[in-house]
Amino acid sequence: MALTPTSRPFIIVAGDQRSEVPRTLDEPVPQALGLLDQFGLWGNLGVSLLGFTGAIFVLQPNGTGTPELSLVAALTAIVVGTILGTLAVAASGVAGARTGAPAMFLLRSLFGRRLSYLPTFLNVVQCLGWGVFELVTIATAAHTVAPRVPRGFYIILAGVLTGLLTLRPLGAIRSLRRVAMPVVLVILGYLFVELLAHPVQRLTNGSWTGYWAAMDTVVAAAISFAPLAADYTRHARSERTAFWGALVGYSTTQILCYVIGLVTLVTVARNPADIYGAFLAVPLGSLCFAVLVARELDQSFANVYSTAISVQNARPLWDRRVLTLIFSSVATALALWININDYENFLVLLGSVFIPMSAVFIADFFVLSRGAWDPTVHGRRRYRLFAPWTLGFVVYQLINPGYISWWVSLWVHVANLVHFHAPSYMSASISSFVAAGLATLAGEAPTRLRAKRRDHANASRR
Repeated sequence: MALTPTSRPFIIVAGDQRSEVPRTLDEPVPQALGLLDQFGLWGNLGVSLLGFTGAIFVLQPNGTGTPELSLVAALTAIVVGTILGTLAVAASGVAGARTGAPAMFLLRSLFGRRLSYLPTFLNVVQCLGWGVFELVTIATAAHTVAPRVPRGFYIILAGVLTGLLTLRPLGAIRSLRRVAMPVVLVILGYLFVELLAHPVQRLTNGSWTGYWAAMDTVVAAAISFAPLAADYTRHARSERTAFWGALVGYSTTQILCYVIGLVTLVTVARNPADIYGAFLAVPLGSLCFAVLVARELDQSFANVYSTAISVQNARPLWDRRVLTLIFSSVATALALWININDYENFLVLLGSVFIPMSAVFIADFFVLSRGAWDPTVHGRRRYRLFAPWTLGFVVYQLINPGYISWWVSLWVHVANLVHFHAPSYMSASISSFVAAGLATLAGEAPTRLRAKRRDHANASRR
């Protein structure tokens, strides 16, 4: 009987242009993706139609009717927030390249096998939710270009194409690098130049009030990919390829995306609903926008694929092709059935969960364990690591609980109980990450030191 990933580390093999993701986690992992492949993947993931419209949460971080940030403040929040969030994504990706394990399987060495099912469940929920978001976004944008076609048709078409892409994921990634990425970069550059032809307000008009909330939104958009990163970087040819492909690719295009949305808002658009129309109004705008809509399929592809790979943490021998087809069908059905319009609240809550978890993961993997992880079933349960994760989550909520009324009221009550009122200069993302990371190091370092001394003493007796 063959050993499975539940009883031995992953087998990493060299890959080529014909290599594909194995059907189960009981097969060798081909590392076939070069630097340009990783750059193409992450560069495309950094471009999102939601990013264009999400620029309003940077420009007016405290909500409609509140003072706007100055362009200098908004641009700073975009650049700093993107780089900080993407650093966590790139670092998480290194672990995938080093071990050959997908993202949720890596958490077995952090929490233990059974305890890793909790973050796995949360990741399945968030990936499926993002998949539904993307199908709705694609359909809405496509309907803007060709309004005579029913919106439901676009949802079904996008769902079918998403399912097909997930059947050969490495092939899809290589296609993104060869075809989509160059075209997308040209279109983004063209739109940016065209929009800058309109007069822009002075860079210093506005305020810095709400700067940290604006940056938190951008960090959350980037770091939402951290629980997915290793699903793709496990196929990178080297750790360096995985790190720089993710960092440079994603940062470059997310910054461009937010900046274009921001420029559109301060020049020709009055609100996010007008942004798509502004794109269509430029020369060749319809063609450019249609390409961006079609390219958005990489977002739904990544979320559906990672949903399936996350489920394989619990069921390593289930066929990922069957799983991806099931989840693409579920996402399509949900996109047809429900109405999603609470984008910002979902994003903030998502960030508050995964930002501190990423900190715990990075602190343990790179500092305490020094990258020597064996993500198998034998990973012992470590309940105590839920403490720094929870601490980071609480810190985030105390500083930035979002905008859901009952949730905000709950955390205002908690803040009053502990006599904590966050000063305006505190960032929820940075504070949450630092708190969770330092708590992990403080709590685990003495335990690791005692274990090393015990092992050394046992070795001396032999």
